[in-house]
Amino acid sequence: MLGSTHGTLTTDSRRARVIACGEQPSPVVHGRPADVDDLDVSGRPLYADVPDLDRFFRPGSVAVVGASDAEGRPNTGITRQLIAWAERVGARLHPVHPTRQSVFGIPCSPSLADLPEQVDLAVLLVGDPLPVIGELAEAKVKFAVAFASGFAETGAEGAAAQAHLAAAVRRAGLRLLGPNTNLNAFEKFRDDLDGPAIALITQSGHQGRPVFAMQELGVRLSHWAPTGNEADLETADFISYFSEQPEIGAIACYVEGLKDGRSFLLAADRAARRGVPVVAVKVGRTETGARTAASHTGKLTGADTVVDAAMRQYGVIRVDGLDELQDTAALLARARAPRAEGVVVYSISGGTGAHFADLATAAGLPLPHLSAPKQAELHQWIPEYLSVTNPVDNGGHPVGDWRGRKIIDAILADPEVGVLICPITGPFPPMSDKLAQDLVDAAEQTDKLVCVVWGSPVGTEAAYRETLLGSSKVATFRTFANCITAVRAYLDHHRFVGAYRSPFDEAPRTPSPSFRKTQALMRPGQQLSEHAAKQLLRAYGIRVPREQLVTSAAAAVRAASLVGYPVVMKASGAQIAHKTELGLVKMGLTSASQVRDAYRELTDIARYEGISLDGVLVCQMVERGVEMVVGVTHDQLFGPTVTVGLGGVLVEVLRDAAVRVPPFGEDQARGMLGELRGRALLEGVRGGPPVDVDALIEVVMRVQRMALELGDDIAELDINPLMVLPRGQGAVALDALVVCR
Repeated sequence: MLGSTHGTLTTDSRRARVIACGEQPSPVVHGRPADVDDLDVSGRPLYADVPDLDRFFRPGSVAVVGASDAEGRPNTGITRQLIAWAERVGARLHPVHPTRQSVFGIPCSPSLADLPEQVDLAVLLVGDPLPVIGELAEAKVKFAVAFASGFAETGAEGAAAQAHLAAAVRRAGLRLLGPNTNLNAFEKFRDDLDGPAIALITQSGHQGRPVFAMQELGVRLSHWAPTGNEADLETADFISYFSEQPEIGAIACYVEGLKDGRSFLLAADRAARRGVPVVAVKVGRTETGARTAASHTGKLTGADTVVDAAMRQYGVIRVDGLDELQDTAALLARARAPRAEGVVVYSISGGTGAHFADLATAAGLPLPHLSAPKQAELHQWIPEYLSVTNPVDNGGHPVGDWRGRKIIDAILADPEVGVLICPITGPFPPMSDKLAQDLVDAAEQTDKLVCVVWGSPVGTEAAYRETLLGSSKVATFRTFANCITAVRAYLDHHRFVGAYRSPFDEAPRTPSPSFRKTQALMRPGQQLSEHAAKQLLRAYGIRVPREQLVTSAAAAVRAASLVGYPVVMKASGAQIAHKTELGLVKMGLTSASQVRDAYRELTDIARYEGISLDGVLVCQMVERGVEMVVGVTHDQLFGPTVTVGLGGVLVEVLRDAAVRVPPFGEDQARGMLGELRGRALLEGVRGGPPVDVDALIEVVMRVQRMALELGDDIAELDINPLMVLPRGQGAVALDALVVCR
């Protein structure tokens, strides 16, 4: 979409501020400053900037600032490792130290300015890297690594020091890894392994060790990016870069915190466009603090809920443990796209097969029954009294002779089968040895996925260490759970990328007429009255009830006759968050006398509570439908987020909601409804009619447009209840709360 015409936005001051240089750097896309076609309506980038990290991972020349060969010094061991790494990647290494003539026999330069050549990478073995940044700029160094600690990880003072470091790096025009990083980027990778590789990104080097060790099991790794505190280079930069490398089959991440939500989503979008799976452990599942938002919406989703939804939205596969990370990434890196989605469980024990099938079905794996002809074929080699519907139980003996391979080939030949899983709960040579070999041989001759769960706690058996791990075609696991997690991720990933359409391509670039209409309604730092909030909704085409704002009992009676009985009366004022709890809502009024009494009662309560009103709303009463909540909250990491869920007075009790980060398409909006536990209510229950889901989706999409255009102006927006009427009758926003930023 780059270079396409979406109109000029020179009159949009918010976008102009983003494009113009200020304290924050201007957005960059594909190595050039972003123009208006690269930014969405709120001035945020629509495309990931992919840093050219080739010279970081394979530099032509390296400077080691603070290099040492003095025994017992920490820098000495690091220098020795860097010399060995430079030799492996073919880089010229230049030690830099003001008082040394040479380090490990290599001539030493007293300063960066005295280097014999311009270097690609500088490794800073100094306690405070900040004073060195200016020298790096003068020497035109492209990349630097800072190991020093004592920055943002230590608290506010360290965070301020890190901010100064980041600003200096930006001014210098170089890219920095760290601070508080380590030597993982300079590890020795095995170069004798074939096939697609895993690229590893970790904020804690120790947490990447299990994935790195998978090389000893025959799994290829190509890169390791230990991002540390991410003062400059961050997880998103490496995801974007790795997704462009043809040798990388999967990206494995250990993430403690995301530096910038938007950058992460853009990087995940780039990986999704290219079909590269991203598997991540993201710590922080538990809620670390309660929101104090006035709206219901703000109480429905915690920070980790938004992270989880954002990852699923862009196809990032989130796992909980490092064992799941390594097994899932390995499978996704090495396995080709499935020919079919059917999973068959094949075992030598009925108990093992039933147990695995129960767990797999509960996890959502599709285990189709094999056809009658296929079952008849299998019964040529398997006794008739054993079940071969799926799971397939061979009873044990056939694996010991020629029948074992026949059974495996017959299952894999079924066009409905894309994955064969064989759980082997324990070794029983020689039968288990032959079974393992048959599975490996079959995997070599099929384009379908063959998985084995080797359940022995020993793990030294030849069938496991040599036969199974010696195969690059068989995916071998040690636990049922990890196998199921990885296979589900495999099927989900290929289904996702097959249907993926980047929402950034269709994100609005220019403000809508609705945006311009709403500017006079905004009250910075204040909450809008219900009347003003509904005017905002109306401007964006969201239907609200017939209603009038009145300031006298007589006017209320006249309004009720125009609106039509029965009516609802509500106090309207900027200070009112939840009217029902204060008794400021009167429903089902059917006469003029009731309207007059209600007006007096509402104004008396407001006066008693010290609430200033802009009037009383006389509203059409809408009863028949399903109450939903649709809203916008401002997430600290991702910015405006859109929530939809079951609404009404029990919204915070039910807590049944789904969230997405704009931009997203209509398919994602429908996916939100599919995540609700109470979604059956939308289809009609106990004789009730199905509701107008299309109208609900339209409201969600219009609210998303508000989030995109007014995200800088709105802290919270809460439509509750949104009454979704029977099919074909639309949806009506009965109440609304808006808090401006």
